[in-house]
Amino acid sequence: MLSLVDISVAIVEDDAATRDILANWINEAPTFRCIGQYGDVSSALASLPARAPDVALVDINLPDLSGIECVRQLKPKLPQTQFVMVTVYGDAEHIFEALAAGASGYLLKRLTRENLLAALEEVHGGGSPMSSSIARKVVHYFRSTRLPSQTELESLSPRQLDVLRLLAEGYVNKEIADRLSLSAPTVATYIRRIYEKLHVHSRAGAIGRFSSLVRGKGAGLENETSPANLTTLSDPEA
Repeated sequence: MLSLVDISVAIVEDDAATRDILANWINEAPTFRCIGQYGDVSSALASLPARAPDVALVDINLPDLSGIECVRQLKPKLPQTQFVMVTVYGDAEHIFEALAAGASGYLLKRLTRENLLAALEEVHGGGSPMSSSIARKVVHYFRSTRLPSQTELESLSPRQLDVLRLLAEGYVNKEIADRLSLSAPTVATYIRRIYEKLHVHSRAGAIGRFSSLVRGKGAGLENETSPANLTTLSDPEA
């Protein structure tokens, strides 16, 4: 049953047809209203802090910056806004980067109007809506992620822990280099050594291990650092 309170929604999506479909689905439903549509990250960054929607639907592949970067920049300014990725990308790398950046939900574009409205209601109520295949990947990943051994924890240097924290917060290599006053090649070397020490092979793996480190509390990381349906719109380039 839908809430009696209007849920305001903004859309960040570069494909005009997809934006129109999502906006129509939202505006035609009782208690939902679309208060803004944006075709790129720059316009969303300029406008959304003043609008403060309840929920923002964000694509990942946008023309100027990644939708994940959009969420990472907006979440600190809009702590009450719930960000939900709506994308064609279902790989672990994108999933974990989006969640680490501050997304509360992750939906594939193969969804119906009913799926979308249910997800909006769920995230507004404090849940984390995910397409079933995405939820399975998350569950499988964390079931298979063991807690780090004491040897692994001790093998990470303070600087490597700094880099790992920023990786988990969604920063890209150049941003990490700038924040830590390091060169880009040095950051790449740190990341490679982190992968080796934590026995992972990707950024997504490092993010997952970061979560394990926090759960294990062995490194003190928990106290650190700041149409009727979209199935026809699942173009990998979207």
